[in-house]
Amino acid sequence: MVLFLYTFAAFALFFLLAGVGYIIQHKMIHGSCGGLANAGIEKACSCEKPCFKRRVVTKIKSLAGKDPGQS
Repeated sequence: MVLFLYTFAAFALFFLLAGVGYIIQHKMIHGSCGGLANAGIEKACSCEKPCFKRRVVTKIKSLAGKDPGQS
């Protein structure tokens, strides 16, 4: 039981420090590779027919005059 409490306290401390670091730096958490653009992938969805939500977002962006390929 003592080992569980020590482990729980360590994880709680880690998440607390991560939260404080996020609040202080105001940075988004991201991976080291730089995202899909650096990997040469044009889009995040590889579906033949995108889901309803993606179709709606694409339609709204096209009506607003924005390029639907950019977020």
